Amino acid sequence: QVHLVESGGGLVRAGGSLSLSCAASGRTISNYAMGWFRQAPGKEREFVAAISIGGGSTYYADSVKGRFTISRDDAKNTVYLQMHNLKSEDTAVYYCVGGNRGGSYYDPRSYGYWGQGTQITVSS
Repeated sequence: QVHLVESGGGLVRAGGSLSLSCAASGRTISNYAMGWFRQAPGKEREFVAAISIGGGSTYYADSVKGRFTISRDDAKNTVYLQMHNLKSEDTAVYYCVGGNRGGSYYDPRSYGYWGQGTQITVSS
């Protein structure tokens, strides 16, 4: 079992930046693809970004491509999401996910482990 805890959320003005961290415990994340999903009020949960085992490949939703960067440090058992040029439409609860051993990066059902989520609010 892997326990995921996100940190770094908060309130930021449009155009600003934030960095999220996802600390894992219980088991090494090195054997799993990891990612981030988000859910805004009244909307479906949506894929944000994912990173392959080893970190050699990254995947992004079109809406965040060029603005967000996902990375991982397996030695620290941590995944990161750097976010720049934030927009009001980025406002959501962001969830760190893990446990993907070969399923689609974009499908939430591929991930067996979920954090509790952290709120990001972007004010315009």
